[in-house]
Amino acid sequence: MRIVCRCEDVTYDEVIEAIREGYTDIESLKRRLNIGMGPCRGRICIPIVIKILARELGKKPEEVGYPRERPPITPLPLGIFASGDNDEKKG
Repeated sequence: MRIVCRCEDVTYDEVIEAIREGYTDIESLKRRLNIGMGPCRGRICIPIVIKILARELGKKPEEVGYPRERPPITPLPLGIFASGDNDEKKG
């Protein structure tokens, strides 16, 4: 078993199966398999999945493209959310 996404435990075979089911762009694969949703935010798995998708579709990786970046662009430490501090005044 070859793991493609360690964060979400997605295998190579699952990526191939999803592509054959009709998920033929990186955004739909991301939604179907949760790739890029883990702690690494796709830094490891997205380039691998792009190469797999390009090969399966007979395209170059740059033709497949990258998924849209959504905030947060960089990982945030959990302490930011756990501190309980916010800008709202308590009344």
